[in-house]
Amino acid sequence: MSHRAHLFSLRFAHALRETIAEKSYRLPALYKDVVAGITVGIIAIPLAMALAIASGVAPQYGLYTAVIAGFIIPLSGGSRYSVSGPTAAFVVILYPVVQQYGLAGLMITTMLAGALLIMMSVLRMGRYIEYIPASVTLGFTAGIAVVIATMQIKDFFGLTLTMPEHFIDKVAALVAAIPTLSPWTLITGLSTLAVLQLWPYLKTSISAYLPAVLAGGVVAFVLDQQGHAVATINSTFSFVLPDGTSGLGIPPLLPDFQWPWLRSQPGELPLVFSWPLAQDLLASAFAIAMLGAIESLLCAVVLDGMTGTRHSANSELFGQGLGNIIAPLFGGITATAAIARSAANFRAGAQSPVASMVHAVVVLLSLIFLTRLLGYLPMASMAALLLMVAWNMSEAPKAVQLIRTAPGSDIAVFFTCFSLTVLFDMVIAITAGIVLSSLLFMKQIAEMTTVRDVTENKKLIDVEVPSNWQIFKINGPLFFAAADRIFGELALHCENKRGLVLYLDGVSLLDAGGVAALTKFLSKCRASGTLVLLADLQFQPLKTLARAGFKPEVGVCAIYPTLADALLYLSDPNPH
Repeated sequence: MSHRAHLFSLRFAHALRETIAEKSYRLPALYKDVVAGITVGIIAIPLAMALAIASGVAPQYGLYTAVIAGFIIPLSGGSRYSVSGPTAAFVVILYPVVQQYGLAGLMITTMLAGALLIMMSVLRMGRYIEYIPASVTLGFTAGIAVVIATMQIKDFFGLTLTMPEHFIDKVAALVAAIPTLSPWTLITGLSTLAVLQLWPYLKTSISAYLPAVLAGGVVAFVLDQQGHAVATINSTFSFVLPDGTSGLGIPPLLPDFQWPWLRSQPGELPLVFSWPLAQDLLASAFAIAMLGAIESLLCAVVLDGMTGTRHSANSELFGQGLGNIIAPLFGGITATAAIARSAANFRAGAQSPVASMVHAVVVLLSLIFLTRLLGYLPMASMAALLLMVAWNMSEAPKAVQLIRTAPGSDIAVFFTCFSLTVLFDMVIAITAGIVLSSLLFMKQIAEMTTVRDVTENKKLIDVEVPSNWQIFKINGPLFFAAADRIFGELALHCENKRGLVLYLDGVSLLDAGGVAALTKFLSKCRASGTLVLLADLQFQPLKTLARAGFKPEVGVCAIYPTLADALLYLSDPNPH
């Protein structure tokens, strides 16, 4: 794939087709994919459940997502090593949707987001990932991490409370609920967290996630035998089978087809699908699509840097969209590429998207054989897992580095995105961050545009300049944010001058705002009887003036191809 072609290409199953086309992909590579897929599948089982719980739904829906979306997205997408499934970034969007509209509302929203992602791929919007500043992504991911961590405190400490909707209210409710703390739950959570922290020192290829929650499960079991109950998935979640049979924990069922609006969790009211409902959910769907696009493409970019390969941005958006449309039909929730699981996939030896597809099969096997065992996992261990995920996704070292070394404008953007994500909404945060960073960038670029008097500069001016003439050199783009200031400064020199020469070889860009400012400036020169010579216009400014219908006017404005030609005019003993 040629340079930057990956930002514009779009084809179904791009990554898989590239793999198949490679003559080097043989049985040894397939074996490596299977091993990597098993490794990531083991990592994904507890994470999928924990992230589903954090999103406000039962853990099996996270497993269904890892199975369905986790298979379809690598099958149809454009990134060779990405592993998709539930991710922590979505929690702040999904949880409020579930609280208001239930499981059915979340699944409808996910399908709408999938359709938006496919539209984005068809419109070739994958390339716009280049235009999202690092300060914006660091700001909202750090904010999401804080929100996720706050939501886990209840289960980690075993507090008894109903979590409010807004962040400030959550913090106040958590502080008020401290007297209800369960020391046994806290011991379970701390044991899980300890394994997560200490496991890497064993230098084993096995990820810490599954051993950590298993350790928490053992601790909870021992405490339960001593009469100290600790909340588990079995004690927290229940289900009702199609035949009316009810049970606790995770149902021993494989994903089955059902229209999303017909699904519900115990205690939820049925949802009637309608166009007004879809309109109500569209804002959340747009937020999911935007975050899914950013998350999946950032993941693909990170993997490109690790592997030296190139993903197809729009093909990946298409795969993400397709996965999010199909997954809810089989009980899945929102999915996108997960950076941590994808990096683990590559480090485990993955060679192609087949590894990600194998990961989905491993999660499927857990639904067949392990549902009873998974039900014994403690909620405190799930919370500890997500606390670690929140810490990792916060990228605190990068945030600290940015605050220490970045310009003030980037720091302002970071804190704006961070605070708005925590206090209000991620969509508001990203929108405000991009707008603010764009404004600050335009301000910086506008300040780079300068004008200086070069009348006495003998290196540029090799003729005698009449006393009633001045020559100015403009450097930088003359766009709307800079043009008014520049021509405003020049307008001060119109009075008592026969003419001005504007040397424009340093002006690379002229926009409609610049044309308007130039026209206004020439009007003032006309009123004061000052002649303006425009010299050495570059192609883009000249083209813009032509499209605007700009024409020289005798006695007011003339255009010269070079500065030398304009100076030749001044050398005339009687310039008119």
